[in-house]
Amino acid sequence: MATEQGIVTKIDSTTAWVKTTKTDACEACSARGSCNVMGGGKEMEVEAINYAGAKVGEKVVLSFETSPLLKATFLIYVLPILVMIAGAFIGQKMALLVNLDPSILSAITAFLFFGLTILFVRSMANKLAKKDEYQPKVIRILEQA
Repeated sequence: MATEQGIVTKIDSTTAWVKTTKTDACEACSARGSCNVMGGGKEMEVEAINYAGAKVGEKVVLSFETSPLLKATFLIYVLPILVMIAGAFIGQKMALLVNLDPSILSAITAFLFFGLTILFVRSMANKLAKKDEYQPKVIRILEQA
């Protein structure tokens, strides 16, 4: 479980917006769609489920589950490459059947499969970002406002 600290800037009925510092772990995070970078710098606002009942101005601890993070990392980085390799292999085998240059058809099918996989990954990321297990959570209040 990964954790970060931040300060609550606003709250809704079940969520809290927490101002925190952007780290390298943000690049692979499946919940990065719920974060907003502020001012183009390292500060950002994260929308998190407010389990701790934090109030505006309180310093809190955010929690991110690592298992969903690993699944999302595979989906974003590994799956497109594997599908692209499979597309190249399929294109090479198809070229022999239709009497075309294997290199050209291999490249075309590889990039076609890659593009389709990117579309699939984007749609899956949008669905996964709505699940609680893929969203950050406020788990503890460090300093009262």
